[in-house]
Amino acid sequence: MADDPLKNADRYAAGMEVRRKVLGDTHVDSARASATDLDGEFQDFITETAWGGLWTRPHFSLRERSLVTLSILAALGRDGELTLHAKATRNTGATMEDVREAMLHVAVYAGVPAANHAIKLIKQVYAEIDTEAGEGHQ
Repeated sequence: MADDPLKNADRYAAGMEVRRKVLGDTHVDSARASATDLDGEFQDFITETAWGGLWTRPHFSLRERSLVTLSILAALGRDGELTLHAKATRNTGATMEDVREAMLHVAVYAGVPAANHAIKLIKQVYAEIDTEAGEGHQ
């Protein structure tokens, strides 16, 4: 990956820390290990900008950022990122009740079909999490 003279090493390090906290080491390590010349700089960019520049800001908690992110992804129909961030609720403190309320907002402001599809995907994620943990979401 090319050296970027504009890269803020501190923001990158902070971004990597919060990215690992939210998404987990397994996901981040996999994304880093599979990086190529095509997307290696992109991985650095999202770590520094999204995770280090946005997710580290102090006003919202990780829980609040998680809910905002899920809502935006649901509204835009970004299924892959939605399921990734639904899994991340295990790490952000966003509860099933929080996610339910967020999806009701999506239904009103972005449309019932968007929320319905997102809820279907989130239910699948929760079922996988429950299977792994031997638990059940109500």
